[in-house]
Amino acid sequence: MNKIIVLGAGMVGSAMAIDLAQSHEVTIADLSRMALNKAKKKCDALSTQHMDVTDKRIMREVLKSYDLVICAVPGFIGFETVRSIIETGKNVIDISFSPENLLDLYGLAVEKNVTAIVDCGVAPGMGNIILGYYNEKIKVTDFECLVGGLPKNKKWPFYYKAPFSPIDVIEEYTRPARYVENGNLIVREPLTDCEYIEFDKVGTLESFNSDGLRSIIYTMSHIQNLKEKTLRYPGHAEYIKVLKESGFFNSEKIDVNGVGIAPLEFTSKILFDEWKLGETEEELTVMRVTIKGKNDKGQHKEVVYHLHDEYDSETRTSSMARTTGYTATAAANMLLAGVFEAKGVFPPELIGKNAVCFEYIMKYLEERRVFYKRSGSV
Repeated sequence: MNKIIVLGAGMVGSAMAIDLAQSHEVTIADLSRMALNKAKKKCDALSTQHMDVTDKRIMREVLKSYDLVICAVPGFIGFETVRSIIETGKNVIDISFSPENLLDLYGLAVEKNVTAIVDCGVAPGMGNIILGYYNEKIKVTDFECLVGGLPKNKKWPFYYKAPFSPIDVIEEYTRPARYVENGNLIVREPLTDCEYIEFDKVGTLESFNSDGLRSIIYTMSHIQNLKEKTLRYPGHAEYIKVLKESGFFNSEKIDVNGVGIAPLEFTSKILFDEWKLGETEEELTVMRVTIKGKNDKGQHKEVVYHLHDEYDSETRTSSMARTTGYTATAAANMLLAGVFEAKGVFPPELIGKNAVCFEYIMKYLEERRVFYKRSGSV
C-alpha cells in the first residue's frame, strides 16, 4: 500500500483524498483545522496533518515518509509549492493551476529524479490529454476547448457558484487571455469575444476568452489554431466586466478612512458567500473539445468529445470536484502502477500522447461515472 499526502483539504482536495483512500494510505493536509475535520468526517480512513505549505522546512520534514504528493493548493502559491515538493525529491500530481509556467521546473525535476504531472484537472487537464492523444494520430490544425462549471440554481446576478476560492476565479477574469490563430499568438482581454452556444440538457450558454491554453501554447506550437473559452450562463460576463472596469479587482491598496484596503481582497470577501458552493448543492460541468486535422492521406478529420457531469448525490461529491479531482487521481494511480515513468515536468498533453496512459485515464474516469462521449473519428 502506497503512502500519499494531499496538500489542500478544499472540496476538490477532499474528493481526491477520499478517492485515493480506497486503495492507498492517505493523509490530507491543510492550514484550516475546520477543513481537515470536515474531510475526516466524510472518510474516517483519512489521516490529517495540520500544516502551512509555505513553511518549506516543515513541509520538507512532513513529506519525507510519503511515496506521492498531490498538490491542491490555491493557484497563487501553487508554483512555489510544486517547486518545494520537487526539491524534496517526491513525485507530484498538481492541480493548483498557478499563473507561472510550471515547465520552468523541468530541469529541477530531472535533477531530483522526480516525475511531476501538472495542470492535471478537467481544463486544463482532460482537454489537453485528448489533444495529446489525437496529435499522435493526425496532423492537428485546430483545437478548441469550451468548458465551465455551473450551478443548477441560477441565482441572480452572477448565476455562478465555485468549489474553490473566489480569488482563483477572479484571476481567470483578470489574466490576459492567449490563443493561437493562423500560427500567431494573440493576446486579448479576458471576458471578450462572447458567443452564445447551445448545449444539450443545459440550453444556451455564453463563452468568452480566458487564459486556459497554458502549456499547449509551447508544447503544441505546430498547431495553427488553439483556443480555450470559459462557459457561463448568459449575463454573467457582463456583471463581471462591470466589477472589473469599476476597479473592484485591483490589487493596489486604497485608503478607506485611514485604513489601506486592496479592492481585490474586499471583493473576494464579498463574493465568498455569494459564490460559495454548498456541500450538497447541485451543479454541473460542461465541456466540449473539438479537434480538426488531416490524416496521412490528406483527408479532413474531426473528432468532438462532450462532457456533461452532475453532482453525485450518492457520494455527495460536486461535479467539478469529480471531473477535476478524478483526473488527478487517475494520473496518481497510473504513476504508482508504473504505467508512466519518465522524469521531468509533464503537462497533460504529454501524458495523453501515450495511448496506454490515455486509455488508463479514460477507463478510470468511466469507473467513477465520468463519461466523455465522442462523436466523429480519425
